[in-house]
Amino acid sequence: MTGTAIVDSYDSYDAVGLAELVRRREVSPAELVDAAIGRIERLDGPINSVIHRLFDEARRQAAEPAGEGALAGVPFLLKDLNIQYRGQRTGNGSRAWSSHVAAHDSTITERYRAAGLIVLGFTNTAELGLACETAPAAHGPTRNPWDLTRSVGGSTGGAAAAVATRLVPAAHGTDGGGSIRIPSAHCGVFGLKPTRGRNPFGPDLGEGWNGLSAHHAITRTVRDSAVLLDVSHGPSPGDPYAAPAFTGRYAEVIERDPARLRVAFQTVRHDGSPIDPANAEAVRRTAALLERLGHEVEEARPEIDEALLKRSTRVIVASNLAHALHVRGVALGRPVREDEVEPITWLWAQEGARQEARALAAAVAAVHGLGRKLGAFFQKHDILLTSTTAQPPLPLGTVDMQSRDLDAFYEALRDHSAFTSIYNSTGVPAASVPLWWGEQGLPLGVQIAAPLGEDARVLQLAAQLERAEPWQDRRPPGV
Repeated sequence: MTGTAIVDSYDSYDAVGLAELVRRREVSPAELVDAAIGRIERLDGPINSVIHRLFDEARRQAAEPAGEGALAGVPFLLKDLNIQYRGQRTGNGSRAWSSHVAAHDSTITERYRAAGLIVLGFTNTAELGLACETAPAAHGPTRNPWDLTRSVGGSTGGAAAAVATRLVPAAHGTDGGGSIRIPSAHCGVFGLKPTRGRNPFGPDLGEGWNGLSAHHAITRTVRDSAVLLDVSHGPSPGDPYAAPAFTGRYAEVIERDPARLRVAFQTVRHDGSPIDPANAEAVRRTAALLERLGHEVEEARPEIDEALLKRSTRVIVASNLAHALHVRGVALGRPVREDEVEPITWLWAQEGARQEARALAAAVAAVHGLGRKLGAFFQKHDILLTSTTAQPPLPLGTVDMQSRDLDAFYEALRDHSAFTSIYNSTGVPAASVPLWWGEQGLPLGVQIAAPLGEDARVLQLAAQLERAEPWQDRRPPGV
């Protein structure tokens, strides 16, 4: 097959497949970058996933020798949040950060560069990662490629839409309460939140949201996620803590099926209340599939104080927001103004500024206690299977950061992300797997989680599910 023919079928390859073509000199990085740019220009208009384009810089890099990195020559996108790319603007989805230009790379950016990835731009995000919808005032909404009236989820919504429409095979994301997994579920792609500390936040931060947040990626295939974790994981000098060490290669682990696992599944919320019937049915279908694959499956759920989790997470995010706006004000030489951020951001940050210091200490202690409870549950079960979200993709505007009712916003946010936030609070790895689509043609992600440090187990089981019920050829209309 000629390079031109490969470029014409660019959208049928995952990142590992494209890198193999570059290594065999069957296609050049420049041809891949041009193919990706062509798709962005042709398809992204109504979807609005790529909000800051670096096409000239990408073409310059693609003209240089590809190097020996595991993903050399592969087009890639960064999320417009909490990642630095030297000389480029990271706006955090906010008008208040619109003038911020990075003086250096983040540690994870350096590792992506070393792997040979070529960054084409930044993807849309909810302001400061605060919503399970991606519709910042700074850039407008990202629309779901499966139904343009629906949300892509958030906050890594631009990346999920870009991967689903095959603009790139993989894209960077962050996850502080479900921000990788929720958009992955809504767009029919794969998204892993690694163990706390598995990927670095340096050099500017030691952690995100007191350990709730994690860096990784959204991908079409499990093997892409595994290879990206291979090239990015591990502590950097000065990190406050690290995930339990992993010395193998995730890409090798996923090539073999896991041993028989003890799988617990739940089709209700942590408090026992129901979720959307379509999402519950997706969990039951997955449980039945896992049983056919030879795993021990039973219905069980951990004892989680959902009200305590909600209160504690709200305090942690509020405290960090108040600090973030203060730090940005110092950089600007003046306080951030109310009209420079979303109404919800402002209200939440003001709440954080009013909190007593002991409230944050109590909230952190509470989520650590929840981690102990979940840890005990994982002594009896190897995997916990749930729906990724409590409902299918929501209509645009359902979780609206333009609202001036913080309580109502937070309830809507927590209602939709009922199954994701617990794994941020406890630090364990979890992934959304795109196995099923509902009657309306909308993706329904299911989520698998494992004990702290067992990222390999999550990836290995996800790969087994991918082989049993492949999703890679599912495309949104017109893609």
